[in-house]
Amino acid sequence: MSSVDQEYIDYIIDFLNDEKVKEMKQYVQHGNTTTYKHCLKVSYYSYKLAKRFHCDAKDCAIGGLLHDFFLYDWHVKDKEREKEFFLPHGFTHGVVAERNARKYFEIDDKCSDIIITHMFPLTIWKVPKFKESYIVLTVDKYLTIAEFFSGKVKWKKWLSFLDTESFGMVR
Repeated sequence: MSSVDQEYIDYIIDFLNDEKVKEMKQYVQHGNTTTYKHCLKVSYYSYKLAKRFHCDAKDCAIGGLLHDFFLYDWHVKDKEREKEFFLPHGFTHGVVAERNARKYFEIDDKCSDIIITHMFPLTIWKVPKFKESYIVLTVDKYLTIAEFFSGKVKWKKWLSFLDTESFGMVR
């Protein structure tokens, strides 16, 4: 393992050992990928891009890990959640994830922005303030496409360049 990878692990290890973060393993995110696995991939690749572009790699790692820290099955309708937000999950879960992140951890304003704005431009009223937010939201979109189409035979060959497993990150 390289020193960069050890640095990444040092940034997120306390989060990975937290029971609330582990709770994300029980929810399916895209296709057959769990929210935990999706967030871990977003975290890692955001960290790598941040290092490459001389941005805040720590906030990208943490923000990427917590960007979908909403802790519910978004496939199941919830009348209470719908009453509070009036909009579907895609528009609101960044706010819920950020609330949970602040409730269970100490995060800074940049990390908060990463989490809240990761659905931009869908959430056009939540414009990212930091370049790190753009890194995470871009990585999230890329991996979402890869995960969504990964089980679709028709798309498999055409989208093979999006195969995140080949990077050796998470299996």
